[in-house]
This record gives sequence, C-alpha cells and structure tokens, in this order.
Amino acid sequence: MKKKPQTRLGRFIAARCSPEGEFGLHLTQGVLLLLLAAWIFGRIADQVMGAATTLGWIHLLDLQLAQYLHAQATPALTALMLIITHLHGIVGNSILGVMLCAYFAWKKVPYWLLTTALALPGGMLLNLSLKYTFMRARPISDDAILTLASYSFPSGHTAASTLLYGIIAAYLVCLSPRFFVRGAIIAAAVLMVVLVGASRVYLGVHYASDVLAAVVESCGWLAVCITAISTLRRRRAATEQRRRTATDQRRRAGKNQAGSWS
Repeated sequence: MKKKPQTRLGRFIAARCSPEGEFGLHLTQGVLLLLLAAWIFGRIADQVMGAATTLGWIHLLDLQLAQYLHAQATPALTALMLIITHLHGIVGNSILGVMLCAYFAWKKVPYWLLTTALALPGGMLLNLSLKYTFMRARPISDDAILTLASYSFPSGHTAASTLLYGIIAAYLVCLSPRFFVRGAIIAAAVLMVVLVGASRVYLGVHYASDVLAAVVESCGWLAVCITAISTLRRRRAATEQRRRTATDQRRRAGKNQAGSWS
C-alpha cells in the first residue's frame, strides 16, 4: 500500500501527476506542452528577428528549402500546390471548420464541438496578432508563383491546418484503441500539415521558418484548448458525481431514520 504524501507540496505534486481528478495529469501535460511550444517559438522568433545582423540556422533552412522546392517546379506540381494552398485558405479552412463542428453536433459530442469552436477562431486571432507583432515581410524572389502584401510570420494557412487536422487527429485517436491505428492517424494529420506548409514555401509566399513557427504556435494553442475543455468536462463530471453521492447519502439516511421508527 502506497503512503500518501504528507507535505502540502507532496500532495500538490501527487495530484498534478495523477491521471484521475479535475486538475490531474491532463492539466500538467497541457501546461508542459504550452511552455515547450512557447520556448520553441521564442527560439525561432529570435532567429528570425536577428536576420539583419546574423545568419543563423533558421535562415539557412529558409534559403536551402526554398531553393530545393523551387528547383522541383513543374506545371503539374504547381497545379497541385495551388489546389492544396487554396483549399486551406481562409475560406477553405472556414468551410472545413464549420463542417467539423456540424459533424460533432451530429455525433452529439459537445466538448469536441466546444474545442473546435474555441481553437479555430481563437488560433487565427492569435496568428494575426503575431503577424502584426513581428511584421516580417514576405519573401522576395524571381521564382515566386504567388505574391502577397500581408505579413509573413507565422504562416496563417499552416496555423489553421495544424489546428484543424490536430483536432481531427485528437478526436480519432481517442476513439481508436489500437496503437497502430493511432500512429496512422497522427501520421496522416502530420502529412496534411506538411503538404500545406510545403505549398506555401513552394509558391514563394512564406519562409520555412514561417511554417515551423505556425506549427509550434498552433500546437501550443491547441494544447491550451484541449486541456481547458478537458478540465471543464472533468469538473462537471466531478460535480455531478458529488451531487449523486450526496443524494444517495440523504436517501440512505432517510431510510435508516424511517426504519428506526418502525
């Protein structure tokens, strides 16, 4: 039999590491993912904002990946990349998001519906605020297929796609008991995000660092949303359980009192 921690700190740590409870392991994991995402995003942003004085690894990645993708250009590949990028633009992602919300409503899974309604609009507002915080100009290249006047960092298409496919993958993983199936679901979601990000670099409207920062940003935000909704669900379940327990105790007390008078 395990001894319960006696100190307040010990009880706090045990509660945060417990898979049960309203504020248990799920909350700890969500906070850790958020902190990790914030740290990685900060490292990328530091490299990006230091472009005028240093040539760091992120700038080498931007240059080399752009050169490689542009060297692979063919009419068929360009057409495919245009289809991918337009399907995951503001209109495309909005339609896909509404369809996902409709599906969750049809399946009667309100917490997943709430997660989607919070994650997608909130994530895009976060992305827009970051664009105006860093104000990074779009790439300038003779090989660019598309040109845009808006800010580049982080990529909005990639951010929205990471949120969308991240939610779908999280939902399907929760339904799938098999490890192999879960791995295939995650791999498919990652592939879709990679395709969207690659299309943005291929078309010349983003740097690779814009794409990486967008993925990290959205992963952090999605961790916040899923953790918050999971905590809400657990709190409501715990409140309902306490209410039922109190009701059962009152009923038993009433029966015992009635028996004592008979």
